[in-house]
Amino acid sequence: QVQLVESGGGLVQPGGSLRLSCAASGIISNIYNMGWYRQAPGKQRELVTSFTEYSESAKGRFTISGDTAKNTIYLQMNNLKPEDTAVYYCMFNDNWGQGTQVTVSS
Repeated sequence: QVQLVESGGGLVQPGGSLRLSCAASGIISNIYNMGWYRQAPGKQRELVTSFTEYSESAKGRFTISGDTAKNTIYLQMNNLKPEDTAVYYCMFNDNWGQGTQVTVSS
């Protein structure tokens, strides 16, 4: 069974940065098949980025990376905007973590 645990969210001012982590346990064939999604209040969950695809909102500001030794992926988010406010989730083979809240506000 796969377990995913996100961390690193919080409150940040516009223009600030955060680094999210997602630690995976269980049978993970390849962490590079994992991805980051987000869900804002009243909106559908959407892809932020995988290792093969970036959303338009993430391009140039967010970077996904991974550490195979730790079975962990990361999301470096720079130049954050209020519209980035959401719960951020990592996903692997339709398994989801509990999410971590990111709030961008002055």
